[in-house]
Amino acid sequence: MTAYKYRNVNAFPSGDSLGNPAACLYLEKQQILSDAQMLAIAKHHNGFVSEVVFCTESTGTSFDLTYYSSECEVNFCGHGTIACLHSLICSSPNLLGCKQLKLNTRRKGSLLMHNRIPENGSVLISAPRPEYLTAKLALTEIADGLEIAKDNISPDYPIDFIDAGNRTLIVPIKGFDSTVSLFPDEQKLKSFSLKNDIDVILIFCMDRKDSVHKAHTRVFAPKFGYLEDPATGSANSAFGYYMLKNNMWDGTGITLEQGGNDRVFNAVHLCVENDSLLFGGNATTRIDGVYYI
Repeated sequence: MTAYKYRNVNAFPSGDSLGNPAACLYLEKQQILSDAQMLAIAKHHNGFVSEVVFCTESTGTSFDLTYYSSECEVNFCGHGTIACLHSLICSSPNLLGCKQLKLNTRRKGSLLMHNRIPENGSVLISAPRPEYLTAKLALTEIADGLEIAKDNISPDYPIDFIDAGNRTLIVPIKGFDSTVSLFPDEQKLKSFSLKNDIDVILIFCMDRKDSVHKAHTRVFAPKFGYLEDPATGSANSAFGYYMLKNNMWDGTGITLEQGGNDRVFNAVHLCVENDSLLFGGNATTRIDGVYYI
């Protein structure tokens, strides 16, 4: 058997919330895993974490990242990137002094990580550049997939389809209560997503429990083997690009609260720096050990 450095890390915790757990395997350069092996490891984590991050050091300040859910490879996992890099930096005095690290993702190219741990305990990741897609979907189709009345979809904001790491359908919902109480059927929503080449669905309202936040969001990802993501980097980045596109936000630092009424809400930070959209937050390592294959 081969031993791999392993951590379970919760990204985006806020106050009493637990954040979103990710499993992180830190590989030595000679520890090469096949796609089949990575998928098998992710399947082993089904029900425990949403995604597994495989991280290999390329150079002292550059890391290669690959992401898997229990169903398939994931193009980009924002909360997994936060979890992986936050824990890595906190355990390395050399990295703690680095202001930036380069991240080489297998599907979404090179990104930058900005280290703010010494200042406020957080890391920020440059979101992949957006692709503005076309969603040729009738309002009734979207409402049926989400199992809501079409009148609960707000006419005040457009429905949009943006890829900021994953292909994200963005749907405005009328009011806070309707947003947090929506719980669609996982298999029905998965069929809707696969039929329309949708990776994740973000619903939002501009009402929120705590006025310190900009908006309230929820993210559904049945394509990847689970109904809902409790705290999300890529989908909230797509929403950040959506807000910029629709003049709802000027790029200054904000937080989004995320979650349904069955959990304490998490918080995701967004800002624009040097024409780059950044998302971020803090993280908490829950398990630090070894994974054997």
